Amino acid sequence: MAEELGLPFVDGVSALVEYVQRQVSLELYPEEEARMQASARVLSERQAAGERIYGVTHGFGPLVVFEAHASGREQGMNLLAHLGTSQGEPLSPEVTRLLFWLRLEGLRRGHSAVEPGLWRQLAEAWSRGFIPVVCREGTVSASGDLQPLAQAALALAGVGEAWGRSEAGAWERVPASRMLEALGLERRRWGARDALAFVNGTTASLAATCFNHRALLRMARALAALTGRMARMLGANPQAYHPGLSTVRGQEGQQLAAAWIREECAGLRERAEGRPLQEPYSLRCAPQVIGAVLEELRLHGHVLMAETQGCTDNPVVVDGEVLHGGNFHAMPIGLASDMYGLCVQQLAFLAERQLALLLTPETNGGMPPMLTPHPGAYSGLAGVQVSATSFVSRIRQLVYPASLTALPTNLHNQDHVPMALNGANAVHDALEFGGWVLGSLALALNQWTHLSGRRPSSEEGLWAELFERFPPLTLDRPFALEVREAAGLVERWASEALVPAEPRELRRALG
Repeated sequence: MAEELGLPFVDGVSALVEYVQRQVSLELYPEEEARMQASARVLSERQAAGERIYGVTHGFGPLVVFEAHASGREQGMNLLAHLGTSQGEPLSPEVTRLLFWLRLEGLRRGHSAVEPGLWRQLAEAWSRGFIPVVCREGTVSASGDLQPLAQAALALAGVGEAWGRSEAGAWERVPASRMLEALGLERRRWGARDALAFVNGTTASLAATCFNHRALLRMARALAALTGRMARMLGANPQAYHPGLSTVRGQEGQQLAAAWIREECAGLRERAEGRPLQEPYSLRCAPQVIGAVLEELRLHGHVLMAETQGCTDNPVVVDGEVLHGGNFHAMPIGLASDMYGLCVQQLAFLAERQLALLLTPETNGGMPPMLTPHPGAYSGLAGVQVSATSFVSRIRQLVYPASLTALPTNLHNQDHVPMALNGANAVHDALEFGGWVLGSLALALNQWTHLSGRRPSSEEGLWAELFERFPPLTLDRPFALEVREAAGLVERWASEALVPAEPRELRRALG
């Protein structure tokens, strides 16, 4: 349906993520090998002619005014060593596997002046399942995501940690040297140009943002379903979701959101007796809010897809010239993350307001306050609502635009920085809080269903599963675990509800 409504890029990034997770091996094509050899030859010729080349003949960052180490290998390993400062929780193995793949994609474009042999060695490590442990904190994403990518490069050299599987199949952190040996891989001894080409990339923030993109799309899909279910249960005026209303607005995202809502309130022809002509905005304007998020995903999906297919390196070889510049600056990704954070807040805020409608007797169709059959003696979902309110507040703290927190660094060489990975990390955390808000709303809808006596049929999928999994609330009980489980159930449903990418969509996503 997204494609029918002109929204192909809503799912383009998700298609890429799914594609990489399924891919098991990489191949370098002859035309790519020729381009890589040509760019490496150009750089070698310029170096032999005595030209200054950043990071090869001279130092890094503001130290470019000084000559490089006489040994290219020492220069390369020194680069990685001084950047080995990442801290905090690691990126997930799945995000890091995409990070590694994206770096290889950038190098194969043939502008980074690295030899095909390096690419093949790295691709072999990726294909055999080597995944470095990459901590997510400590980069400004300006000269690329230097610290995370340096940590990945060091792991390939046998320094640091990599991901392995325990006997039970769970991910665990093991010494990188041990994992290389187990996979039959040699430790990489990085040269100056090789090391710089690997770390001068935006692929840590890009990989994290691609996963956030997919999660945000699922959140929007889930909230549309929850909205439609609520509208149907309450007998809300279905005109708010009429296709004609969305058509005259002209916003394609709104059209898609309204269609998703209509799927869940099919059969609702007119408002129930006693319902207002116009519901509060959290119900009536849901297509407009969710649709706006879909539009942001489409717009920024274009940006992310362009970044996956570009060369984010410095210097780069183009048409026989060695060009020094700033393609490693991650501002396109940083601004996308900033907007995604605002989108998470909007969806979570909308869900929390819908939750409030369900718990209030004046708006919940005559059900008791807090959806407890015994108000006063019991408090029902009061605690769930208070926590959901806290979650929305926490999201708002997290999604303050990271690009507004920039500081000059690196002897003022990096005096304008995007903080793109910081932004992606915050959005990742905000999405978890947002999932808990949706889980809270799902439990309230389920409790309303129990109180109404309307048992969902087995064909009603998500709603039948909620009904069977979570019993009616008669006596008060702690809901922490149930909120998390409901959030996971709703997220899983949204993942399945979104049409999987077909091969043609994957080809489009990959250019």
